[in-house]
Amino acid sequence: MDLLARLERLPLGRPHLRLLLLLGLGWALDAMDVGLIGFTLPALIREFGLSPAQAGLLGSAGLLGMLLGAALGGRLADRLGRKAVVGYSLFLAGAGSLLTALAPGVGWLFLFRFLTGVGLGAELPVAASLMGEMSPRTHRGRMVVLLEAFWALGWLLAALLGYLLVPSWGWRAAFLAGALPALYAAYLRLSLPESPRFLLAQGRVREAEAVVAAWEKAFPGPLPEPVPLPPPKPLPYKALFQPPLRRRTLFIGLAWLALNAGYYGAFIWLPSLLVAQGYGLVRSLEYVLLITLAQVPGYLLAAFLVERLGRRPVLVGFLGLSALFAYLLGQAQGPGQVLLFGALLSFFNLGAWGAVYAYTPELFPTALRGSGAGFAAALGRVGGVLAPYATGLLLPALGPGGVLALHGALLLLAGAFAYGVGVETRGLPLE
Repeated sequence: MDLLARLERLPLGRPHLRLLLLLGLGWALDAMDVGLIGFTLPALIREFGLSPAQAGLLGSAGLLGMLLGAALGGRLADRLGRKAVVGYSLFLAGAGSLLTALAPGVGWLFLFRFLTGVGLGAELPVAASLMGEMSPRTHRGRMVVLLEAFWALGWLLAALLGYLLVPSWGWRAAFLAGALPALYAAYLRLSLPESPRFLLAQGRVREAEAVVAAWEKAFPGPLPEPVPLPPPKPLPYKALFQPPLRRRTLFIGLAWLALNAGYYGAFIWLPSLLVAQGYGLVRSLEYVLLITLAQVPGYLLAAFLVERLGRRPVLVGFLGLSALFAYLLGQAQGPGQVLLFGALLSFFNLGAWGAVYAYTPELFPTALRGSGAGFAAALGRVGGVLAPYATGLLLPALGPGGVLALHGALLLLAGAFAYGVGVETRGLPLE
């Protein structure tokens, strides 16, 4: 029987949930590490006397590393395999966070945040690709969105560390607390299975057979008859920029760019923007902690809708609503409106992230899935690198409300690019 057909016929079960948990643990720790820079930034500004532009550049350092990591990680995943990249990249991110906690000065902070970013950038798109390649067709989008939902848990952990540790113990304690679990999770990742789709694309049929057979043993009852699927075809990297993939590569890459710029420009700076509006450090961290809680139901709604309405309409709709509430947050008057509009921004924006991670790997064939997702993520990190720095530069002129409105416009632009992809992938085979 065809190996891919045998994999596709498996119902959702324990092996899929175990994979989701292992990948999700690393995903949450990645999010925690990214979020920590935002929750420690007010303390770093105070300790090192950073200007707004310098603080923005520090926020961009990790994202610059993520740009490089995403580009390299995607290519390595198509050459060496998904398992190796998602394991060793998380170890690199954990080591970078540990070094950040020990940094003796600002220059070292920039270097270690960059190193952390390389690991984070390599891991995220490849983990999403592996989850999608191992999930049943009817549950694939939902499983990838649920994987991305672990981001909310990680960001919540970052908010808790920032709230509980930074005021009393300082920013170093927060980074140290974030580093140790990441190193342990990297060890757990070594037990991940390799994607049979990748193995078949590499001609490693015996290894693919072993993985599929091991998963079949987890389902003792009778299984449905497999429906034959075409085997993965080898393709050169340049095929990403040639018809019929060129339009997909361009538009999804631009959607990632605008989404990253709108998200990181707003959320990395959010505690500092609230401080600038006069709420105080502890009160601002409390508000952001509450706003972060809204991410979880946003992911759950997106996970439900991507299999009912499709990937593209959910992504476009959630991005449009994110843009609206980013603007309204910038105009908020008083704590009640800050919490309401901030929570709605968090709800819809992180739901959009879940949808884009589900959508992107499905746009590319197996031989180029890691490369295509990595290219889109790398292009997105360009926006992520520029936005925190630009926010620091524009803050004195535009004020907190002005920069939030600008990031809302970027999120609206991301929705327009996502609409321009012009392809719906719900229910289609990956091949």
